[in-house]
Amino acid sequence: MSESIGRTLRDGALEGELAPTLTIKDSLSSPFAFHVFSHILLQLSSRITTQNSQSRGIVVVALSRSPAYYIALLKTKGFDVASSNNWIHILDCYTDPLGWKEKIRKPSNVTDPSHQIPLATSSYKTVKDIDKLFSVITELGRGLVGDSKARFSVAIDSLSELLRHASLQSVAALVGNLRSHEQISCIFGLLHSDLHEEKAAAVLEYMSSMVASVDPFHHSVNGQRGYLGNSVSEQNFTKGKFNVRSKRRNGRVRVTCEEFKVELGGISFSNVSSVDGTTTAALVPKVQFNLQLSEKELIDRAKVVLPFEHQGNGKPIQIYDGRRSLEESNSETTHNSSVKKEGDIGEIIYFRDSDDEMPDSDEDPDDDLDI
Repeated sequence: MSESIGRTLRDGALEGELAPTLTIKDSLSSPFAFHVFSHILLQLSSRITTQNSQSRGIVVVALSRSPAYYIALLKTKGFDVASSNNWIHILDCYTDPLGWKEKIRKPSNVTDPSHQIPLATSSYKTVKDIDKLFSVITELGRGLVGDSKARFSVAIDSLSELLRHASLQSVAALVGNLRSHEQISCIFGLLHSDLHEEKAAAVLEYMSSMVASVDPFHHSVNGQRGYLGNSVSEQNFTKGKFNVRSKRRNGRVRVTCEEFKVELGGISFSNVSSVDGTTTAALVPKVQFNLQLSEKELIDRAKVVLPFEHQGNGKPIQIYDGRRSLEESNSETTHNSSVKKEGDIGEIIYFRDSDDEMPDSDEDPDDDLDI
């Protein structure tokens, strides 16, 4: 499932359609959304560097992590940071989001630390101005891919931080404008859902084509999984459920689930496995009937003779075409005369005049099929 998300972001947007948008949400009971965000960021970055993606660059809007963190992240995964300026640009909204540090720094003549980072980085110090933020993101993206039809991706590491400084309406407008931009391939961002009202999460989910939810789970007495309770002893801070709801182009919604595990090397995903001898079949609701056939039922079903099925028992296969042979006509006439003598039983006998005449509606249209 995580691979399907990666493929969707890799393929990007079709001509005339909105860019695919992924919202990754978590809560305090399972705060691993940033691990998923980093995993997707590295996965997409790898495909961009190998030119195996519609996107040719990526703009990271850093609100919850410093640019130095992303440099270290890229280095640990083997990326050449020195040559990354042509495909990634970090918009630093973390160091001084409101411009307060700049006002304090001017009298003391302290240098800006962002100038010492060996990665394409720009400082943004007016996070409250969402319209300007949109303009800066698109300008940085064009700087990576040019003014041609090439596209770039946008990664926002904390939509929650944006909602702290701006209204829900302006943040939703930002997401909508990014989705409809002709040079943006895909968008993905992180949301801490329990920090906001349900309305805020619902709006962002509605505007997203994919919603990934990082949820905890525990095992109850009967072997089935449920949500964590309030007891800290019940919580497992290394594993959980990764639920994804995807909206397809035909309007259908697909819901899938995987397990994730957080390790020192990052986060890994796997299919839902059996736990304590209880397989995933235990999660299926119990019904009062058996959906499987026994061996005897299979044998009995094979013996059933279907209608109009030629059994190949040695007799010639006769296909009725609406006409009767001379012998059949004579035998039919003899039979009718004998029947009329025995009783007052009437019968209509019809012979088709030519081959051009269409068969009657009461004839079997599938009688000529050797099923």
